[in-house]
Amino acid sequence: MLNPVSKKICIVVKSLGGGGAERSAGLLSIMLSDLGHEVHVVTVLNDIKYPYAGTLLNLGTIKDQNSKLSAGLKRFRTLFKYIRSNDFDYLIDNRTRVNRMKEFLVSKILYKPNKTIYCMRSFNLYNYMPTNAFMARMWYGNANKVVGVSEAISEKLQNKYHFNNVITIQNPIDISFEKSLSDTIIEGDYILFFGRLIDAVKNVSLLIEAYEKSNLHQENVKLVIMGDGKDKVDFEKKVAMKSCADSIQFLDFNPNPSNLITNAKYTVLTSHYEGFPRMILESLSLGTPIISVNCMSGPSEIIQNGKNGLLVDNYNVVALTEAMNTLYFDEELYQRCKENSKSSVVKFSQNNIAKQWQNILN
Repeated sequence: MLNPVSKKICIVVKSLGGGGAERSAGLLSIMLSDLGHEVHVVTVLNDIKYPYAGTLLNLGTIKDQNSKLSAGLKRFRTLFKYIRSNDFDYLIDNRTRVNRMKEFLVSKILYKPNKTIYCMRSFNLYNYMPTNAFMARMWYGNANKVVGVSEAISEKLQNKYHFNNVITIQNPIDISFEKSLSDTIIEGDYILFFGRLIDAVKNVSLLIEAYEKSNLHQENVKLVIMGDGKDKVDFEKKVAMKSCADSIQFLDFNPNPSNLITNAKYTVLTSHYEGFPRMILESLSLGTPIISVNCMSGPSEIIQNGKNGLLVDNYNVVALTEAMNTLYFDEELYQRCKENSKSSVVKFSQNNIAKQWQNILN
């Protein structure tokens, strides 16, 4: 895809490893580079696992070599000089922004509001801005654009914070998942969760409880939990005490678990909240149905209940258990969801999402 007017763009992200927001930022760099733009990627942490395109400035190496205070000041100065010397047409900030004082300085000193696009990649907007609407508008009200990755996020930005510069651009499918298969193979039938093992976000405890109550382990259907995070050890201890412990398997984080996804019967998402979950996109794009709780936000914008997966009430272990049993044992339902999986997410192709970014860059 050719771009008639090339722009010089800087994408700022916490890291290029670990989660869906970081993978999406890497994909954004690739899409914009493919459009013909000159792309620079700035990472705050030295964690580079996902693919990206363009010139990389890894501020994380400064943090690794210096004390906390001196590293912070040096990274700020380095990024300030980098932005000023390159004179970017646009700066796209994908980071979470929880340090209010630091982010106020970043928005007022480091960035130029009319050239800055802020991405809101989670329905939990506290990770990105103050809860006070007046303060939030001081930070972001003069930005070029505020991008919500789901319709629900954009609606919240407009209704709660009264922003008038909001636009929705959802996450794209990662086509590299279709081209690169991991070597990990699980024998027999299994269902899969993959993501960060942080219970305050992903609520994996609900998944484990529903699996224990289901009939799946009695049919030798395993639960595979893939990922890393601060709660992984606690999950492993919790599972070890259960009667179905032998049917639950933990795997380390894999930046491209496409083989695991493709061979799973289905995947399961049980989060407290999301943005526009890559787990759902990646599962369906590989032809694997999904069961998801109807958390805010994203699942209801992707899943067509009974057509490409199942959508259940959040925090309802009985409903989740029933859905897990139904999607496995109801062969007609399962085949319908599987057959519709890939076609249901065509609208989220990289080509379509890239066009939406192109529109606001022009």
